[in-house]
Amino acid sequence: MSETLLKEMLGSTSQILDRNLHEYHPDLATREVGTVTYIGPGVVRVRGLRGVKADELILFPGSRLGMAFNVAQTETGVVLLDESGDLDAGDEAERTDRVLDVPVGESLLGRVVDGMGRPLDDRGAVKSEKKLPVERPAPEIMDRLPVTVPLQTGLKVVDALIPVGRGQRELIIGDRQTGKTAIAVDTILNQKKHDVVCIYCAIGKRSSAVAQVVADLRERGAMAYSV
Repeated sequence: MSETLLKEMLGSTSQILDRNLHEYHPDLATREVGTVTYIGPGVVRVRGLRGVKADELILFPGSRLGMAFNVAQTETGVVLLDESGDLDAGDEAERTDRVLDVPVGESLLGRVVDGMGRPLDDRGAVKSEKKLPVERPAPEIMDRLPVTVPLQTGLKVVDALIPVGRGQRELIIGDRQTGKTAIAVDTILNQKKHDVVCIYCAIGKRSSAVAQVVADLRERGAMAYSV
């Protein structure tokens, strides 16, 4: 190889390197990472997250999420939103700079989701263009519409003796296996022609019991207006 050709190759390579270095813009980002110090049933304690805020989401290994609820000077109590699995003391915990939010809109109708809006029904991701934080101020009393329209439950004894209005809160109290879920499901089924969106929230129930409720709602066409 001649000396002239070698110089041309070196010059061309140098120009390419100079151009790439000039066009390169490093994307630097800071991460605040703490260490898990304690794991309990559904909760963990994390040390080292000095800038964490209340209700902020915390990311753990395996893409597990938790929510900061007890922000102390030295440690932060975190409620786990996923199964702890193989999470162990000494694992990293990273701030996300975001609060817990969930998708909202008509795309949720007919879907089965967890507390963070993630699908549980094998129908793919929830296609929603908008999200709202879970913890946010409720509308002022004077800004709410008055309760003027009854919510028919389909149970004559309830509708006659203790009628429920749309927008009203009503608590169903009873021991286990006394029919609380049956009352709620019957009320949902009775809204089929009343332009009412129903949200069934299961807390602490067995997966088999939740699956049975979903199957009943689908069989009777109630999932079209339910979440």
